[in-house]
Amino acid sequence: MLRPSRISFGGTAAIVTSMALIAGLEAADAARPAVISALLIAAVADNLTDSLSVHMYQESERLEQKDAFLGTIANFATRFIVCVSFVLVVVLLPKHVAVLWGVAWGLALLTVLTCIVARYRRVSTLSEVAKHLSVAVAIIVVSQAVGHWIGKHVM
Repeated sequence: MLRPSRISFGGTAAIVTSMALIAGLEAADAARPAVISALLIAAVADNLTDSLSVHMYQESERLEQKDAFLGTIANFATRFIVCVSFVLVVVLLPKHVAVLWGVAWGLALLTVLTCIVARYRRVSTLSEVAKHLSVAVAIIVVSQAVGHWIGKHVM
C-alpha cells in the first residue's frame, strides 16, 4: 500500500507551485509558451532539487536506504505527473480559461490529497481541507499580485 507520506510532500508542492505559476504568469500577461516552459521547468529542475532534498533528509534521519530511495522516486513521480497535468490544462484550453481550470483542478487535487492524509491521520477532514485550501489560495493571491506588479512595472 502506498503511504500518504510517499506522495504528500511532492503532491502538495507540485499542486500549489503549478497553480501559483499559472495565476502569476497570467497576471503578468505571459505568453502560453512561457507558462508551459515554467511548468515543465518546475516538473523537472525544481522537482529533481526537491527529490534530492527529500532523499538527503531521509538519509539524515537514518531511514533505511530502500525506504529513502522509494520515497525519493515516489516524490519525483508524483510531482512530475501533477505538473504535467497542469501543462495539459494550459495546452488544451484558452489562456484565461486555463487559469480558472488550473486553479480549480489544483484545489480539487489538494482537497483529495488532504482528505487522504486526514483520514490516514484520523483527524477532521473538513478542518484540514479548510486550512490547506486557505494557504493555497493565499499563495495564489500573492503570486497574482507579483504577476500584476511585474506586468505593470517591469514590462
